[in-house]
Amino acid sequence: QASTTEVQIGPMRLKQDPIQVLLIFAKEDNQSDGFWWACDRAGYRCNIARTPESALESFLDKHQEIIVIDHRNSRYFDAEDICRSIRATKPSEHTVILAVIPRTSADQEETSVLPLLNAGFDRQFMENSSITACYNELVQIEHGEVRSQFKLRACNAVFTALDHCQEAIEITSEDHVIQYVNPAFERMMGYHKGELIGKELTELPKSDKNCADILDTINTCIKKGKEWQGVYYARRKSGDSIQQHVKITPVIGQGGKIRHFVSLKRLYCASENSKQLYKSHHDEKYTGDNSQSESYSLKFKNRRKDSTDVNSVTSQSSDASSLQTRRYSSMARIHSMTIEAPITKVINIINAAQENSPVTVAEALDRVLEILRTTELYSPQLGTKDEDPHTSDLVGGLMTDGLRRLSGNEYVFSKNTNLSHSNLSVPNTINDVPPCITQLLDNEESWDFNIFELEALTNKRPLVFLGLKIFSRFGVSEFLNCSEVTLRAWLQVIEANYHSSNSYHNSTHAADVLHATAFFLRQERVKGSLDRLDEVAALIAATIHDVDHPGRTNSFLCNAGSELAVLYNDTAVLESHHTALAFQLTIKDSKCNIFKNIDRNHYRSLRQSIIDMVLATEMTKHFEHVNKFVNSVNKPMASEETSSRSEGSDCDCAANKKNFPDNQTLIKRMMIKCADVANPCRPLELCIEWAGRISEEYFAQTDEEKRQGLPVVMPVFDRNTCSIPKSQISFIDYFITDMFDAWDAFAHLPVLMQNLANNYKHWKTLDELKCKTLRLPSENIN
Repeated sequence: QASTTEVQIGPMRLKQDPIQVLLIFAKEDNQSDGFWWACDRAGYRCNIARTPESALESFLDKHQEIIVIDHRNSRYFDAEDICRSIRATKPSEHTVILAVIPRTSADQEETSVLPLLNAGFDRQFMENSSITACYNELVQIEHGEVRSQFKLRACNAVFTALDHCQEAIEITSEDHVIQYVNPAFERMMGYHKGELIGKELTELPKSDKNCADILDTINTCIKKGKEWQGVYYARRKSGDSIQQHVKITPVIGQGGKIRHFVSLKRLYCASENSKQLYKSHHDEKYTGDNSQSESYSLKFKNRRKDSTDVNSVTSQSSDASSLQTRRYSSMARIHSMTIEAPITKVINIINAAQENSPVTVAEALDRVLEILRTTELYSPQLGTKDEDPHTSDLVGGLMTDGLRRLSGNEYVFSKNTNLSHSNLSVPNTINDVPPCITQLLDNEESWDFNIFELEALTNKRPLVFLGLKIFSRFGVSEFLNCSEVTLRAWLQVIEANYHSSNSYHNSTHAADVLHATAFFLRQERVKGSLDRLDEVAALIAATIHDVDHPGRTNSFLCNAGSELAVLYNDTAVLESHHTALAFQLTIKDSKCNIFKNIDRNHYRSLRQSIIDMVLATEMTKHFEHVNKFVNSVNKPMASEETSSRSEGSDCDCAANKKNFPDNQTLIKRMMIKCADVANPCRPLELCIEWAGRISEEYFAQTDEEKRQGLPVVMPVFDRNTCSIPKSQISFIDYFITDMFDAWDAFAHLPVLMQNLANNYKHWKTLDELKCKTLRLPSENIN
């Protein structure tokens, strides 16, 4: 028997009593008996009414959640009239009304459901006296519409609280259309809610006392999912301007998209604010409160832990009160400024700090400002003297656009259109995979999974087979609402557009990156930070991230004046091509269009996420992505965890920070970057094979550059002189170590870090032995 159930809606915990059902049948028959016994089986409380009058009386008395009306025969009563009379009552807004319609014959055309909907019915049920069929229908209604209506009823309590709240509250849509204002807002602004609801904020009169660009500043902040807080002038209906303290909070909805903005407003009082500033500073100084906020705040906070307080370095004879007053004035001025960009705000604060600083400090800050004013803040500057050529060539080749033009030399990339593969049959479903491949794929969740064995068994088509297995495990078809046939066709098309002639950038590399991405997505912290859409986007991005790669670097294509370089203005040439081609291949044929059945908004969010992740694999922004991840994710998370441990509380602030939309983007970028270059963290045998393959691809590029008279982007990769161990050491030192240290601090990946240490030691040993060729562990000289 069903009993009281607990339902959660946001932070509210609700108790739902057993469901009440009203059956409206003029005569007792098998159908009414079927619903009666179905209610008994489900534990619902059931009433039966035989006339329209008794039906309305019963509903007004008990307010049943589900009403079933017999619509098979109009001889006894008009079912649609009964439905309309019930819908005319206020309690019916939370009731589900079901129409029982006669069964149609096989040759009879199905009738339209619109008349039923217009009469007020929610669903129709084709005549079926089976108790199980009736039971299934009622249970589906309970867990669907009834449960949703129950949650909506709980919103009445929230709206009652908002109506009696003293702060003015305004709720708008993501497009800034006003959807709700409370009575306090009406009193403050002089409007009636009927004059506001449904209007865009831009339609309301603005005060001319605000800074010119303050609205742009606010929008820039809240559109990123961040809270904005500050002082703003608003114009009342009477025309008066009033100064308000405003706090705008974005509300994230389905798909990680901002769905609403909630604004809390109160009249601004300068003297009250000064008291609050002093209290905040006093509390921080004497109680050690180091809490942080992502929003812009009028409260003064000492944001540097363990730093010296201003008062402690001020002379005892200083006028402390005047210093405090100047500080309030300075902070108020900073917060009321129109800031073009965060770096502008930083520079302004440093300039202000220089005014009263000692000469040595001022000189140091000058140097800081000089660095901050440079164009590129994240990429390290390579030295020119005594630089290891392996490092400088590798870094220069991967992190520059290679714009060293030679007129008359043009490299036009023409894709290999011979897409035929071996005779290995493509599986119709994941269950049709050959036994030898199935047995190998049983180990695909392990980091030690040997992708080269899969490459050999599938005759260089590992992406389709591994993709089917991983996408099935993550429920990608269900999320995209596409069939496994469509998914298989898509994987085939994507894999066919990888070049098997490339030694490294082929579908085996794509399958390897997909495997690493799936491995990362299973780690607890990663799972807790990303939602379902993020997971699907990451798997798709990994699959397509190098599609149609020509086996040449961006620098080569730019130097050669290739069609792709011209098309994409020498900027992220390959990465832009990979994403554009992948979407073109996907949507041009319905048979492989995995996106054809998803909601448009979901598609836009998914597409944006995929594009962002693939573009993140471009190496020119490597250090920017890594540093942003460390500063925005790792450091705040570590700080919160330290504070939580010291206070002995289970604070989930770190988890909340990870789930900010901006931070989710940084996590996804970091994840695909690490998956893309995870070769040095694989078991040694796999690491050695990948090192040989990428070296061969670079050798081939150098050979072609020499043949065509193009600038040699990476001279060290000459097949006659290159030391592969040295190149691997340089790559690990410069790109891998810091990035995987940061990723390990977040995702906790001890196996990868141990492999990295072992592999680095292997390359060091070969380098010390002056080996230029690759050796397996068993061939090493101890």
